[in-house]
Amino acid sequence: MGGPRVAVIGLDCGTPQLLFEDLADEVPNLRKLMESGMHGELASITPPITVPAWACAMTGKTPGQLGIYGFRNRKDTTYEGLAIATADAVREPAVWDLLGARGMRSLLIGVPPSYPPRPVEGWRVSCFLTPPSAKAWTHPVELAAEVEEELGPGGYIFDIPNFREQGLDVVLERVFQMTERRFRVARRLVRTKPWDLFMMVEMGPDRLHHVFWQYVDPRHPKHEPGNRYETAFQDYYRLLDRELGALLETLPDDAVTIVMSDHGARPMMGGVCFNDWLIREGYLALSEEVQGVVPVAKAPIDWARTVAWGDGGYYGRLFLNVRGREPQGVVDPERYEEVRGELAAKLEAMPGPDGEPLGTKVFKPQDVYPDVRGVAPDLIVYFGDLAWRSVGSVGNPSIYTYENDTGPDGANHDRGGIFAMTGLPGQPTGEVQGLKLVDVGPSILHLYGLEAPEGAVGRSFL
Repeated sequence: MGGPRVAVIGLDCGTPQLLFEDLADEVPNLRKLMESGMHGELASITPPITVPAWACAMTGKTPGQLGIYGFRNRKDTTYEGLAIATADAVREPAVWDLLGARGMRSLLIGVPPSYPPRPVEGWRVSCFLTPPSAKAWTHPVELAAEVEEELGPGGYIFDIPNFREQGLDVVLERVFQMTERRFRVARRLVRTKPWDLFMMVEMGPDRLHHVFWQYVDPRHPKHEPGNRYETAFQDYYRLLDRELGALLETLPDDAVTIVMSDHGARPMMGGVCFNDWLIREGYLALSEEVQGVVPVAKAPIDWARTVAWGDGGYYGRLFLNVRGREPQGVVDPERYEEVRGELAAKLEAMPGPDGEPLGTKVFKPQDVYPDVRGVAPDLIVYFGDLAWRSVGSVGNPSIYTYENDTGPDGANHDRGGIFAMTGLPGQPTGEVQGLKLVDVGPSILHLYGLEAPEGAVGRSFL
């Protein structure tokens, strides 16, 4: 079967404000690609989280349809906490599955979630979820030898473990190394493999933004003018653009090329201690006082007197303790909607530390997804409309904090990612409005003359 070759270069956390405006002069190769085709802000999913965002992009389906609501998810309705979403959690067909069924081959490098590396018609290098102990991180297994031939044994960097706690100089050095090495592998494999679809995702921008945003952005409450990391974004994006340019030169002339991200970033103004707020409002009860700050998973929760509890992260997840659903549920199912609505209203009315409304937005999964599978949060909470993160621990001295419970972090995720595409005869040009992440996979399939998978909410914008 014929069709174009499509190359997708994913920049995790690529942010329109930075790449289209503030740092546009640092990324001439990206700017040239934008000017020769179409570009625009790409509306992410609810919530804008790496896992599931890339999976939603490539299946055309929502987190509700995938049953994946974040990097970690409830695996059942017990109180056992959350489990990391692996590649096995994605059960809907992605672009490469539909191409593979027609004999077309895909070359995939670091596309989340791809650990463990499931078989694909073609070649796959696993993503940032790959643990250091992983025995197999490519498909086929022999592909690892080619990666190590290029970089040396152990040279490939999947991610920066515990990046919030490594120290600034270490993280900066590793981000540069990770990006340079991933692009080097991409250039080699793009040349040596007969692919129909190529896709890679680089995690460098995400790690850079979370660790260094407060050093770069004067709007950040912790910004100190004249600090030695003020040029970290400029320096990194110059390197990234050079790597992007070298890869673009390696791609075949007839390739349709897409550069995109899964979500953007914004300065994090602080954190809301979600469970401490629930305790104060009378929805969460402890069986004993805690000494100091304790993760919610280890907190002595008195489930028989608890109506709701929350989880931390870039957005808040609220779970109701429902009779007949949770082991010691107390919320009568007939009062479920009443209690859920009451909590949503209180959260949206919550003031900030200055007494003014924080601007929190609350979503019911059933209102934002056509299907709700798996164990979804009962409420999805954007504290300060994503200006504040959700802190899940209990025993904090205040409801508001400027320290993150999982290590220093200067950025939160934002709704808007980036999209740029060139190389398709007759394609739209210039800045395009209304682009959505879930439309990307169906748009790529359209280039091959294929329909979006059954049930996809995404639609081709081509």
